[in-house]
Amino acid sequence: MPKLVSRLIPSAEPRPEPFGDPLLDAYLEFLSGRCRPNTVLAARFDLKVFFTVVANPVKAATATDVLGFVTAQRSSAAHVRDPLLTSVEVDTVGVSLRIVRCRLSTNRWPVRVLTARGEVPTNPVPRGLPTRRARHRPTQGLPLVTAPRPTLPRILTPAEVDALTAALRTHRDRAMVAAMLLGGLRRCEVLGQRLEDVRAAERRLFIAEGKGGHQRFVPISSRFFEHLAAYLEQERPADADTDAVFLVLKRPRRGQPLSAYGLDEVLDGARARARLVHASCHQCATPA
Repeated sequence: MPKLVSRLIPSAEPRPEPFGDPLLDAYLEFLSGRCRPNTVLAARFDLKVFFTVVANPVKAATATDVLGFVTAQRSSAAHVRDPLLTSVEVDTVGVSLRIVRCRLSTNRWPVRVLTARGEVPTNPVPRGLPTRRARHRPTQGLPLVTAPRPTLPRILTPAEVDALTAALRTHRDRAMVAAMLLGGLRRCEVLGQRLEDVRAAERRLFIAEGKGGHQRFVPISSRFFEHLAAYLEQERPADADTDAVFLVLKRPRRGQPLSAYGLDEVLDGARARARLVHASCHQCATPA
């Protein structure tokens, strides 16, 4: 059994930068001691989206701002750029109701914490709109956003998998995609792989930092190890000073751990060459 390890965040992933608002920075510091790093990054991004649209400090935010945010998310343009998660612009025009509800929930929690600390008098994010019944049952009311029922995830068909694999250009890329397709690894788990995690003789990988911080072994097809061996022998920079498995192959960042944006670029390019409409890391990691 491997020694239990703690990798708070892969070296390829930057740590959250200060938000700029002292109160929100204090909340993110509070959150970082209780949640996984990716959760903190996601919360920071949702907060940035909210306060980019609202354009008011947290103390000045009102319920009117929140209702305007819901409308803006569904109808008007708001571009947010955050290199901590992706290096592309996120267009919030017409985002799904699930995303709007998630962002409202994310922005409700920091004000709860700040209210408990006495920093903010009231929470401007209501849980719902009051009705006549709400006077007698305060927890009941009209929700701000009603999201549709959960749907089954869309997965790639065998033909789409073949087309995507054929469009990949390097053994490194084939190994990464094979890890997701054949082993069900998430994007962060692929990027978090270290050389000591690869158990080639056992045909399995050790996941040191899975979702929720859980560790596990993943049995995986020999096809993955064939691509991995070719990558390690022919492509991986020999002078790299990191134990990360998957590295950047071209300058100026040659030899550095591949980032989440780099892996997304690999998938985007392969998807375009294969002329596929959908082929994301999440879909690759979703078992059929």
